[in-house]
Amino acid sequence: MIRRIIQARWAYFFLLPAYFFFVIFTLLPLIQGVGFSLYDVKLNTRKFVGLQHYVALYHDDAFWKALVNTLLITLGVVPAVVVISILVAVVVHPLNKHVQTFFRMSFYMPVVASGVVLSMVWLWIYNPTYGLFNYLIGLIGLEPVAWLGTPGKALVSIIIVVITLVLGQPIILFLAALGGIPQDLQEAAMIDGANSRQRFFRITLPLLKPTTLFVMVTQTIAVFQVFVVIMLLTNGGPANGTQTIVYRIYQTAFDFFNFGYASALGVVMLVIVSFLAWFNFRLLGQDTEF
Repeated sequence: MIRRIIQARWAYFFLLPAYFFFVIFTLLPLIQGVGFSLYDVKLNTRKFVGLQHYVALYHDDAFWKALVNTLLITLGVVPAVVVISILVAVVVHPLNKHVQTFFRMSFYMPVVASGVVLSMVWLWIYNPTYGLFNYLIGLIGLEPVAWLGTPGKALVSIIIVVITLVLGQPIILFLAALGGIPQDLQEAAMIDGANSRQRFFRITLPLLKPTTLFVMVTQTIAVFQVFVVIMLLTNGGPANGTQTIVYRIYQTAFDFFNFGYASALGVVMLVIVSFLAWFNFRLLGQDTEF
């Protein structure tokens, strides 16, 4: 390993700035957060409490509610994003380059735009008085709906918003992956009499497996950290119906100033996300090489 590092020393030299910022702004705060979780840290006081925060988490109903909501949002968003992205990519890929560029730009714009701006747009769409959704259903004679007024509807509304925010990048990735599939395989399958459905499920989907794994892992991590949408649309309500772990961490740290307990929440979230990433690799990564 040392010999390989010496041989690639110039590559590591150019990567050094990125490693430096990673260590300063990610790795060290992560280690410090794990340490904080063992202390009762409140503004100017710091007292060692061991695993007391983790025991309190086990009995914290608000934490379990936030965990369930986060898992439901993840289960609602990630599979939908994967399926929609693959379908859109398959439809767009046969088009000419200029049309592909237009669709790439259109779908990627929400990723580039500010999450605050997009959340405010969706807040207007969901408005029970003059929102776009209620206007559209009013055209067919239905009564206005308080989209963010009940826990069930609010959670589904959040899922829809998050899907629209994160959909752009997976579409770009799947379009690139489709471009890397050898056309010879498709032509050989056509000569053998395979129809479009058979080619899709027997050739396209298996060869998209590495990209699907990457999208599932990255989107799971991203959706688990959803915050801006929750804060601007619902503030975790109604009745904690859209409370997520990250928003719970924010409230605990900056509303209640209980930084030790918030750090314990962060450590638990890290463990859960790591387990989900491992599960995705076990599910899709057996035959996948990177």
